[in-house]
Amino acid sequence: MDVSALAGELVKFLAPVLPFLLKLGEKAAEEVGKRLGGGALDLARDLWDRLRGHPEVEKAARDVAAMPDDPDAQAALRLQIKKLLTEDPALAQELTQLWEKAPAEVRTVVAVGERSVAIGGDAPGNIIITGDRNRIER
Repeated sequence: MDVSALAGELVKFLAPVLPFLLKLGEKAAEEVGKRLGGGALDLARDLWDRLRGHPEVEKAARDVAAMPDDPDAQAALRLQIKKLLTEDPALAQELTQLWEKAPAEVRTVVAVGERSVAIGGDAPGNIIITGDRNRIER
């Protein structure tokens, strides 16, 4: 997996759990920790253990934790992870192996917050409708 793709996947996976990993806002961190399954939590911790300690990555991660839905904050984190992985091919290989060994259901993005929806894997034949005052007619 190339570093750009890997950085993108890592940001998508880690963004919702960064408050927990960074212990920002204990209430939010506790909620994320409850919603995240054990295998996914272990993977998130393993990935973050290898990324933390790099000042630019940590700074961008704190921004994402504070503004998890901000695409600019996510893009900044993605860029910092990409730079790190480009500079450190051994780390890139290690993270690629961790990511690819994890089961698909563990690598699923977690939906956290009011009105959030997340699907792990395929949802053939299922319809998901969100919003207020929706009506389904046949």
